[in-house]
Order: sequence, then structure tokens, then C-alpha cells
Amino acid sequence: MHPALNASSLPSALEAELGPAALVADLGLAPVRHERFAERVYDGLFHAIMTGRLAPGARLPAEHELAGQFQVSRPVVRQALDRLRKDGLVSSVRGSGSYVRAAPAPQPEAPPAAADMAHILHGLELRGIVEPECAYLAALRRGPQDLARMQEMLEGFEQAAANGDVAHHFDYGFHEAIAQATANPRMAQVLATLKFDVSHAINLWRHMAQMRPWQRTQDVQAEHRAIFELIRAQDAEGARRAMRSHVEKARIRMLEATPGI
Repeated sequence: MHPALNASSLPSALEAELGPAALVADLGLAPVRHERFAERVYDGLFHAIMTGRLAPGARLPAEHELAGQFQVSRPVVRQALDRLRKDGLVSSVRGSGSYVRAAPAPQPEAPPAAADMAHILHGLELRGIVEPECAYLAALRRGPQDLARMQEMLEGFEQAAANGDVAHHFDYGFHEAIAQATANPRMAQVLATLKFDVSHAINLWRHMAQMRPWQRTQDVQAEHRAIFELIRAQDAEGARRAMRSHVEKARIRMLEATPGI
């Protein structure tokens, strides 16, 4: 099995769907669409790339390995890989395989549909409720290891951004470290539900990558640094306000990136 991927890293919903799918014909129901399985494979690989399990430059597992890990056919895997290539996330080398791109290729695509944008904004609304409280509790309860993890994510984000590499897993990792610093596992679990929300975010992410990426990255870095310093200083109210402002600014940046919505 490929070292960057394992059964526990794949969407559990895929396994839940594949079993009953074998009974569809006997039940007289419409078969599960081929494209639906390809979307599951795409989501799993996209998430592995965005969270750093498949790092820039990493070679993806061979088609037959992916087919075995996801329990789908090779044509399904090819369909998912084709979509990743079109999205500029992977590139193929003839006779060698598919590799994660160091930086996503420019995509002159249209912004996401209104339904996708609404889904993302709903997620941000949830973050605006949960994450300020996470920052508040983290400022009160954080330990040396929590601060070290936050610092690691900040430096990783800054280095990846400076190199033009994918930095999204460091962005999420910073927020995850704050949730874990609350010493309340339920907080981290709520935040984790947003980690897998990638199928609706991909078009927006690609579109945003083309619009003032340097300025956007600098803004995010500055906001993260401010939150970190407040948590380190155990300024709970200040950390809460800074996180609330950060999430709201993220919402504004998304709206600015999609003027047609």
C-alpha cells in the first residue's frame, strides 16, 4: 500500500456505499452512477493533497493500487485522475505515473455555482461560531506542546507560500492545533467535519488562487500570527475577537473572489 495513503485515510462513506451497491440490481433500484464513485476517489485524493499526506512532487500510487484501496475499477480511478489533472493538481509523466504539482496550474474556469458557494458560506458561519470559542479556550488552556504545534504550522504555511507550494494543509493545521489546545476533544471533532468538505470548495479554491494570491496569503499570515500571539499571551478575549475577525475576513475574501455570486 502506498505510504501516504491507507484504508483509514479514505472516506468512510465510500465503504458504506459499496456494500449495498451490490444488491441494487436485486432490489430493482437504479445502479449507483459510475461518476459517483469517481467523485469519491477524487475527493479522497484531493483531501490527501490538501492535507499534505501527498506532498508536492510526490508520486501517486499506480492505478491498480488506487483501484484496490478505493475498491473501485481502474476506469473509475482514471476518471478521477483526469479531473485532478484538469484541476491542475497533478501532472502525468509518460511511463512514470502521476505526480502532485508543486503549485496548482492556472485555471481559467468560471467561479463556483451559487449552491456550492452557499455550502461554503454555511461552513464559514459554523466556523464563526465555533472557532472564536476555540481560540478563547486555547488561550486559557494551551501548553508548550500546543504552542509548538501552532508555531510549526505558521512556519510551514509561510515557507510553502514563499515557495509557491500548496499551503492549505498548514492553514487547516493551525486551526486544528488551536482546537486541540482547548483540551476539549468535541471542539476538535466539530472542526474536523469541515476538513473533508472539499468537493464543494475545489472550484472556489482554484478561482481564488488566481486573484491577488500574494496579498491574500500575506493577509492570512498576519491574521494567524496575531491570533497566535494572543493565545501565547493568554489573552482569551483578544484571541476570541481576533479569530472572529479572521473568519469574517475569510468570508469577505471568498465573496470578493466570486463577484458573480
